[in-house]
This record gives sequence, C-alpha cells and structure tokens, in this order.
Amino acid sequence: MSAHDSSIFASIFIWCVFAIYWEIAAKTASAVKEAEARHSRGLHIFLVSASQLLLFCPGFGIYSFVGLQRRFLPDSTLPLAAGLTLNLLGLVLAVWARRCLGRHWSGEITIKVDHQLIRTGPYRLVRHPIYTAMLCLYLGTAIVSGELHALVGALLGIGAYLRKIRMEEANLVRAFGAEYEEYRQQTWAVVPGLI
Repeated sequence: MSAHDSSIFASIFIWCVFAIYWEIAAKTASAVKEAEARHSRGLHIFLVSASQLLLFCPGFGIYSFVGLQRRFLPDSTLPLAAGLTLNLLGLVLAVWARRCLGRHWSGEITIKVDHQLIRTGPYRLVRHPIYTAMLCLYLGTAIVSGELHALVGALLGIGAYLRKIRMEEANLVRAFGAEYEEYRQQTWAVVPGLI
C-alpha cells in the first residue's frame, strides 16, 4: 500500500472516529425548544452528503469524464502530512468544542430548553469552533487526496457550513439579543484573524 493510500485510509479513519463520537455525544443533548425548518435541515444534509461523496469516492467514472481525477497537489509526503495534521486538529477541536457545549449542542440549528451562551474553551476566540473543526476535516482530506474531486467536495462542504453559520448567527441573535451582539464583537466567527 502506498503512502498516499495509507493517508487516505487514515483520513477516513479520523472522520469515522469523529462520526462515532458525535453519535454517542448526541445522546446527552437537551430537549429542543425551537428548531430550524425541516427543508433547511434537509438542504444542509444534502449538501454535506454530496460533498462527502465527492471527497471520499474517487472511483466514479464521471470524475474522469469531467476531469475531476486530476491532481491539484503533488503526490508527496508534505501534503499528506499537512492534510493529516489538519484532520487531527479538526478532530481534537471538534471534541473539545463539543464537550464545552455539553447539553446545549445540536446538529441542527436550534435553541434548547434553558439554553445558555457558552464562552469557555475555544468559544473564547471563535463563535463556531465546531465549524472551524469541520473546515479542517474537509480541507485536510482534500489535501490528503490531492485530487480535484476532493477539492470540489471540500468547497461544497465549506459552503454548506458557511450557509449554516449565517443562519445560526441570526438564530442566536434572536435568542440572546444584546448579549450575543456583544459576544460577536469580541470574537471571530470561524478562523481568528480571518473570518
């Protein structure tokens, strides 16, 4: 097995660890007081699923037909190491942020019963560290793959989360008002110094 193939499997393994942890941790979430519309949640799931198909499934014949199996990065050790490092950082940040949110976490845009605005851990610097972690996971896997289909998948996934961030910000402003506006002025949305 080549270093590239091993790195792809390692990246997929990191995603699997993330997914398993997420499913287990979801069982501790509080009851939902208010949630986003089903069609909105459905669109997010569709975008994320399509992005992950592009990210992880290079074998579709259509990719060759439209040129998505071409490389955008060289098949060398440096991109593999950088991509896996991003994947690991994303996993660690996601778990840390999820633990800080505790029972206030939700996969969909919600306001929980007795919801509180969390400002500890990574939430001291960024308002959406789980989404920062997702960006790391998507970009890390695209870098490990080095192929255009994975880059397109990562961009689609990032677009899905940027859409979700915009909606979640509006939801949190409605829920917390001036407190959230003050928090917005003191923090970055996703990446310190950038967004």
